[in-house]
This record gives sequence, structure tokens and C-alpha cells, in this order.
Amino acid sequence: MLGGYGAFGGRIAERLARNATLRLIVAGRSLERARSLADSLTSDNGATVIPAALDAARVDERELRDLQATILINASGPYQWQDYRLARTCIAAGTHYIDLADARAFVAGIADLDAEARRAGVLIVSGASTVPAVSAAVLDELVPQLASLASVEIVIAPGNSFDPGLATTQSILSMLGRPYVGTGRVRHGWQGLRRVAIPGLGARWLGACETPDLDLLPRRYPGLRDVEVFAALEIDAFHLGLWCLSWLVRAGLVRHPERLSSPLLRLKYALGGLGSDVGGMMVTLAGVGQDGGARCIVWRLIARRGHGPYIPGTPSVILAKQLLAGTLAKRGAMPCLGLFTLGDFLSEVGDLDMTAGIA
Repeated sequence: MLGGYGAFGGRIAERLARNATLRLIVAGRSLERARSLADSLTSDNGATVIPAALDAARVDERELRDLQATILINASGPYQWQDYRLARTCIAAGTHYIDLADARAFVAGIADLDAEARRAGVLIVSGASTVPAVSAAVLDELVPQLASLASVEIVIAPGNSFDPGLATTQSILSMLGRPYVGTGRVRHGWQGLRRVAIPGLGARWLGACETPDLDLLPRRYPGLRDVEVFAALEIDAFHLGLWCLSWLVRAGLVRHPERLSSPLLRLKYALGGLGSDVGGMMVTLAGVGQDGGARCIVWRLIARRGHGPYIPGTPSVILAKQLLAGTLAKRGAMPCLGLFTLGDFLSEVGDLDMTAGIA
């Protein structure tokens, strides 16, 4: 687990540490933080948890071979500024690789390593996170209810109690105000402001996000013409503050909004008592039903008691378990689509306080 003590990595480690047959290496640049988490996860009935000091940007083949790692999970974002050096190191070491990237170009480009990964007999997966992995699993489950699929809208709505950490905050801020081409139109990060009611979460503002779904879903579902992804923060002031900042970026008055990550995080911590620990996601499909009439399907997931942050890490937990059990035979390099079902996901989070289904 690289980034093993971070906002998402720590939760992945917690879930995997329940496996008594597993040897789990929790790694990051800080050996002290890795050791602290390892100590908290060690029990008589769980995995053997080992702390290690590793820098994701500098891990080499020899280090991986010395660790005898079968699988490496890379939770050390932000991925917008990473290349495929770590994935290639895993290929050279004969180690399966899984990351939680939601950076559009990074996830889509992972397939460039397919031939190398096949020759090495390893699985290299990018995007094992809420988007595109969970969103695609939802579509795989629901699309058969339609004769044709025309549009998809995905909304990610975290509870305000969630501590996103520095890397996630940098990733969010880096997209503010930046232009990107969606399906048939140009969008700007965190713009397209509108308010929607999310069943179980109430009304929230939406901000447009550039994610791999914009490329991957139209390829997966022929006829899909329109894909949009939005984030919806719980506290209106936080969401609208980022919307205002996106206009400053768009106007060229702020060139590197990600440099504001630390002060904005401190502000969030100071106002941590606002909001709740309830979050979730909503996926809306529109198209033609099996009866020939227009049909809209709204699927939503509500996570309570602060369990929402387990969602992004769950796909990597599922894939790791399948690889260890020998039930995932696929090899090569690919985005995380179609590697698990919605049923697999809901089964994995079945002990958490989450409810999901058609709204």
C-alpha cells in the first residue's frame, strides 16, 4: 500500500488487514506515520502489517523485489502530475499494479502499457476508484433496462466531515476554471453551476469535473452521446467559494490554484463542525426504455457515519482480493471498467452504513 496512511490508503489498508493470511506492507515517505498505522491495524486475528518508508516517485525494481510484493496499490495522488514510471517498475518486478487515479489523461493512457504487462503476466489497472470504476459498474447493471442510452450524469457528493488530505485537495483545485472538452462541448472546471435535489442528501450545488468517464463511457456504451460529472460539496459557502475561485482562474488572475491547498484545508478544519458525516453519489441514465418510450433511471448511494470515504478505495480492495484468490485471470494494462460488478461492490461495503438503489 503506497500512500498507505493517507485519506484513502488508510481505509484500504484497514479493510485488507482483516485478512489473516495476508502480509500487508503499509508504505509512504514517512516511516513514523506508516508505523503508527501498522501498529493500529495489527491484531491476533488479522494480517501481518509491516511499515515501510517508500517514495512513490522513486521506488525501483530492486526495492519491489526485496519486498516480495505480489500486488502494489498506489494511493499516492495527485495523479495529474504523475507518469507511468511506478507502473512500469511493477511490470519489471512482476508485481500487479492498481491505482485510484481519477485524472482523465492518466487513466485513459494506461492502456499504452498493455503489451508490456501481458508479456510480464501482470495486471496493471488505473482508475480503481469512484470514477470510473464504481460509476461504470452502476451503468453495467442498469443499461440493460434501456433499449438505448443517450446521456449519463454522475454526481459525487461527500459529507463535510471528510478530511480530503493535501493530495486530494490539490487535485480538486488544479481543475478549477480549466477548460476541457466533454462530450460535444467545452466545460470549465467547477462551473456549470446549478442546484439539484439528491434523494437522501437534500439540495446541493453542482460543479463540473473532468474525469476519465468522459472518454471511457462513450467507448463502452455505443450511442451514448452526453456524459457529465459533477462534484457537490455539502456546505454551500465552500462550494460557491470554489466556484468564485474558478472564475479567477478562468480570467487568468490566479494561475496555480493548487498552491492554495494548505490554507484552504486549514480553513476547512477550522470550520469542521459544519455539515455532517453523510455523503454519497448519484448516477442518472436517460434514454429509450424497452417499451420504446423515454426513460430516466436515477441510482443513488447514501453513506452515513462517515463511511463515504471508503467508497473510492473499495474497487482496489475488490481487485486485490480477487487477484489473491486467483479468481481474476485478466492480464494487461487497462482502465478499471468491467473488472467487478455492482453486486461485488455492494457486497464488499455490506458491513458499512450505506444504502443504494434506484431512487
